[in-house]
Amino acid sequence: MAKGSPAVSEPTYFILASLLDGPLHGHGIIKQTLELSENRVRLPVGTLYGALDRLAAGGLISVDREEVVDGRPRRYFQLTDQGRHLVSAEALRMQQAASVVTSRILRPGSAFS
Repeated sequence: MAKGSPAVSEPTYFILASLLDGPLHGHGIIKQTLELSENRVRLPVGTLYGALDRLAAGGLISVDREEVVDGRPRRYFQLTDQGRHLVSAEALRMQQAASVVTSRILRPGSAFS
């Protein structure tokens, strides 16, 4: 994700959105992203961890804690203030962009009303 980019990718948006309610581990992020995106964003494990590494390097998420479950390490990730701000700003940007279209298709006399 480039700095100054006007938008974030859909997978990045939903990864960040999945962490709004609190820390999650990788599998939890995959499940939450799938649910929030209404099954549009399917994240393979390798793709997820590459994205998590980039988001952490960019200061948007951080590791909340690590634990061992059934002999396997599990890391929980959380949003940073910067990540919370970015996903909130992106939601507002998309809402404003959508209103340009919805206000036009819902006005009297439009082909869609």
